[in-house]
Amino acid sequence: MDAEDVIQEVFLKYMRKHPEFKDLNHERAWFLRVTINTAKDYVNSFWYRKTEALNENILYENEQEKDIWELVQQLPKKYRLIIQLFYQEGYSIKEISYILKTRESTVGTQLSRAREMLKNKFEEE
Repeated sequence: MDAEDVIQEVFLKYMRKHPEFKDLNHERAWFLRVTINTAKDYVNSFWYRKTEALNENILYENEQEKDIWELVQQLPKKYRLIIQLFYQEGYSIKEISYILKTRESTVGTQLSRAREMLKNKFEEE
């Protein structure tokens, strides 16, 4: 439900502002940036901090995929975000650096560190 609330808020912002986009990539980046900011605002809101989330079962294609994504959820936020943008959303390092407003080398380093952390966690289990 939280994700639906964020998406609804993003589209309301889109409808109110009527932004002009240079191209499809610019539009995609705008939606992603606004979604990230809206999600951050939502997570920092009083209401969100004072409620408990429901534990919903997520369907995975196989047990190994489930184990990997559970390990991803244990990573620190900055590494988890990089992994999710790269693997789940399919963004390139260059696109992630634009979205997060950081250097490509930083994204590449964080992605390498996240992979190493996942490898170590996976080997521990």
